Amino acid sequence: MTLPERAPPTGLETRLARMIAACGPISIDAFMAQALYDPQAGYYATQQPLGSRGDFTTSPEISQIFGELIGLWVAQSWLDLGSPSPFHLIELGPGRGTLMADMLRVCTRVPGFKAALRLHLVETNPALSEAQRTALGVAPAHWHETLNDVPDGDSFIIANEFLDCLPVRQYVRGEQGWHEKLVGLDAEERLTFGLGPVMPEPPACAQPDDGVGAVREVAPGLPSLVETIAKRLRTGCGRALIIDYGDVSGQAGDSFQALYRHQKIHALDHVGEADLTAHVDFAALISCAKACGLGTSGPASQRQFLQSLGIEARRDALIHANPHCESDLTRSVERLIGEAHMGGLFHAVALESPLNAAAGPPIGL
Repeated sequence: MTLPERAPPTGLETRLARMIAACGPISIDAFMAQALYDPQAGYYATQQPLGSRGDFTTSPEISQIFGELIGLWVAQSWLDLGSPSPFHLIELGPGRGTLMADMLRVCTRVPGFKAALRLHLVETNPALSEAQRTALGVAPAHWHETLNDVPDGDSFIIANEFLDCLPVRQYVRGEQGWHEKLVGLDAEERLTFGLGPVMPEPPACAQPDDGVGAVREVAPGLPSLVETIAKRLRTGCGRALIIDYGDVSGQAGDSFQALYRHQKIHALDHVGEADLTAHVDFAALISCAKACGLGTSGPASQRQFLQSLGIEARRDALIHANPHCESDLTRSVERLIGEAHMGGLFHAVALESPLNAAAGPPIGL
């Protein structure tokens, strides 16, 4: 079979190729970090990733119902924890602001919520920050480069499709043992995948029954991100809701992929122009959270989570009010909760402050 011709190298790929030629192959996570976060040419610094003209579509862009239900979850959590005032509502990677705008439409109906609210968005892309300002309108908000920049205090944190862009390292089981998967150069000086030497010991993520060809992934930045969340939740009450696609089975597999204009492409093409993601390891996420002293709820599939929050009742109410939209509403909700769609691929986890002990579990999880 003839492989499709690769796209011409971008300026960032050429720069990386020179570095690899001089210094040797780099790990997958080093490649992802450069491709996504290079300040001059990285994807999240330069591209408009969302919507029909972007590279992917997130749940809030599919239907307003998604954001409304997350708003319900936040409002109920705020009530469950005694309606703290003031409190911080924080979104990590807010996209175009669609999710937060839909959330606030629900949350601010709860008496006292709006007056107590201090809204924060953690965003590094200037173009997306402007889109968020437009989406939020007159709602007062503060923008930050990192979560560490948000003032301390009681907090509710939302992270929808945020962890999947954490760079991962990959390890492959060979005939003689485990190898790290690397990015090097082929004969034409294009980026290509290869394997490092046999490792003296299996990686910590390896399992005893992994056979030859098994691929294991680990996100080196996950523990520090969870610790940053935990540091905030240990000093004030609150919760973090994390929704993302990933694995809850613990099976080996290569989930590293590139999306360019809504199509999967060669993961080393369109460097800096394509979105790079990998599945979230929910077991590792929960393990990190517990090690940091946080309580956890979930994971629940997105289907289970949204159904428990009443997505079908909300769909039916909107159809009743807008009969001409029945087909669109039915189709969009199916994308969100269908087992073959996002409902089966995405999962939700809540992280809980140790100060919440008397509040009981959050709704939906």
